[in-house]
Amino acid sequence: MNTPAKLTGFVTAVAAVFGIALLVGATIGPVEEQTEDPTASAHDAGHGDDTATGSAAETPAVEEIPGGLMTYRNGYVLALAETDLESGEDRNLTFAINGPDGAPVTDFDVTHDKELHLIAVRRDFTGFQHVHPVLDENTGIWSVDVDLTPGTWQVFTDFTPTGGEALTLGTDLAVAGEFVPAAPQADNRTATVDDYEVTLDGDLSSGSDAMLTLTVSKDGRPVTDLQPYLGAYGHLVALRGGDLAYLHVHPDGTPGDGTTRSGPEVVFHTSVPSAGTYHLYLDFQHDGVVRTAAFTLTVGGTGEVQPGSGAHGDHSHSGR
Repeated sequence: MNTPAKLTGFVTAVAAVFGIALLVGATIGPVEEQTEDPTASAHDAGHGDDTATGSAAETPAVEEIPGGLMTYRNGYVLALAETDLESGEDRNLTFAINGPDGAPVTDFDVTHDKELHLIAVRRDFTGFQHVHPVLDENTGIWSVDVDLTPGTWQVFTDFTPTGGEALTLGTDLAVAGEFVPAAPQADNRTATVDDYEVTLDGDLSSGSDAMLTLTVSKDGRPVTDLQPYLGAYGHLVALRGGDLAYLHVHPDGTPGDGTTRSGPEVVFHTSVPSAGTYHLYLDFQHDGVVRTAAFTLTVGGTGEVQPGSGAHGDHSHSGR
């Protein structure tokens, strides 16, 4: 991992070459900045138009864009120092979150015990990693080691800038080498990790809130002494097949609140915006080790074409 001295040198070198602030999004790659907020309501869009007819209720509202599909949002930009890396273990990933003023942001709120959560996953939904970069507060540069295999990866940053709202920004990362996509993953509700078995109960439904219950056992016996991880007894990430939309999933209860049990069940609540295939990753901690259990669920919809699982989608996607 880069030392502070090396990071300072990196900042100086980039600034000297480009003559601008480090990692401003426009210098790293194309970022489609939207001139209007795509999540604005129909009422806001028509406000002040004396020629408009009918009420705002008659105009369909614009659907909220799921997280992770944009590199730029609300003036904030995810900017990687390098968009191409070599494959291998412990590859250093360096980036900044640039704010509305174009400068790297250095002040973040703590959410789930961390200022920033980074998710890396290959576009065939293999190699999932949930890590926590270290911030150099002098430069605004984040750095973390990740394990990378050849292919196109998606990198998500989940954070809340101080004084702003929670955001999830995503971007592609190309990893050199021969690449063979993994086969599409069939639906599964049971995952085995080391000596642990995790089962998933509950169904996702397009446009409706859902409760998912994850039950952890080891060697056939319920695990009743799960350890807190990121302020809960489990952390669940959900990604939509095809475009890898990132969905927030919220756990029930808080360790130590007097009512939340430390297993074997961990309960989450979420809502999915559409039909499709969803890939879920549960991080849980037991005996001092964090493990990840992976699941795949399909949500049906009348008259809707099911998106693919993305296993053969090793290409860039629009929507940023």
